Amino acid sequence: MAFIEGIISFETVLKLCIASILSLIIGLERELKKKPVGLKTSLVIASFSCLLTIISIQTAYAMPPREGVNITMDPLRLAAQVVSGIGFLGAGVILRRGNDSISGLTTAALIWGAAAIGISVGAGFYVEALITSLIVLLGIEVIAPFLMKIGPRRLRTKELSLILQVADVQHLTDVITYIKNEGLTIEHVHIKDRYDAQHVLHELHLRVAASSNTSSIDLYERLYKLPYIQRIEIELM
Repeated sequence: MAFIEGIISFETVLKLCIASILSLIIGLERELKKKPVGLKTSLVIASFSCLLTIISIQTAYAMPPREGVNITMDPLRLAAQVVSGIGFLGAGVILRRGNDSISGLTTAALIWGAAAIGISVGAGFYVEALITSLIVLLGIEVIAPFLMKIGPRRLRTKELSLILQVADVQHLTDVITYIKNEGLTIEHVHIKDRYDAQHVLHELHLRVAASSNTSSIDLYERLYKLPYIQRIEIELM
């Protein structure tokens, strides 16, 4: 009973509240960007991680000594398992698309980060958890976009996936030339044939790098005006 009273204390409630509030900082950022892990998921991860850390520490120090038995417990042993156990959630949000691009890595890392917030607060490192949350948020929302604007050209580009269909194989070269003249950098080329009842259609799959201010709609309209292109599909990667 004394053990239960020790767990249900003002400090315990304070730790859970702080972990929940800090996790909302990360969750809100993901929510605004319509990512899989939002407010509720971050809140759940951080709160339960904090609870497990509190239980682990309290159990280690509340274990009554036994005569003739020397038992040594690691107060953060249970919390350490959270770090490895949370990996299955992170793996669930990493997606490999058909165009060979991978998305969800930042979200997966923030899942792990939410668990770290819970463990830190549960162990009593309030200031460290707060500072880390603010640094992560500053890096994602301010520093990274700033570097993408003033950094190397590679950082200031975005990738587009183009699927262009032509009837005459000779027009494939014309399409490649036009794309290069538009200032786009071709990074990957894949060509395959499609057969209908009467004709063989040639499909050109391109992954190109464009400047960050390139409009997908404007590019679509320009490609649509080319007489030898029969089908267009553009996807921002």
